[in-house]
Amino acid sequence: MASRSLELRDVLSGGDRRSIGRVPVVLDMVRRRPALARQLVAALSDTDPLVRMRAADALEKASAARPELLHPHRRELLGLAGQATQQELRWHLAQIIPRLPLTRRQRRRAAALLEIYLRDRSAIVRTFAMQALADLASKDATLRPGVMPRLKRLASTGTPAMRARGRRLLARLRACEPTS
Repeated sequence: MASRSLELRDVLSGGDRRSIGRVPVVLDMVRRRPALARQLVAALSDTDPLVRMRAADALEKASAARPELLHPHRRELLGLAGQATQQELRWHLAQIIPRLPLTRRQRRRAAALLEIYLRDRSAIVRTFAMQALADLASKDATLRPGVMPRLKRLASTGTPAMRARGRRLLARLRACEPTS
């Protein structure tokens, strides 16, 4: 087991920070051996920021196709989301969180964490946090009263990408509302 973990870490490490490195190789490994998702989750806490960034990228991409890979790790991922400061880790966690099977209490906690992400200096983190909050609110109507005003504000004051995304998210959430 330790050699597999080292192998996965080695595949994730090295190279230029501006590239995805060998993430496609890791995705193929996880596709063939889904149990490796556990090692990707562990790599999110690696001491090397490049390994963390690429592990987050690989986990996000793998979970887009197979969200069930995340299910055993929801507590750990929520905990990490509350501690993460690295922008690449944050924006991938924002994409991952809505894919988790969360209890109502965990959804509230996730929404609170994502609210913090809305104040991140990275526009990418803020944009993915907007998306994640809307995704959570579309599944849980009790979150909408808090999420809708924030999205409205960001749809009028954020970056051009945030304004456009905010308008689309608001329209989608309004469609979830019961008609009177």
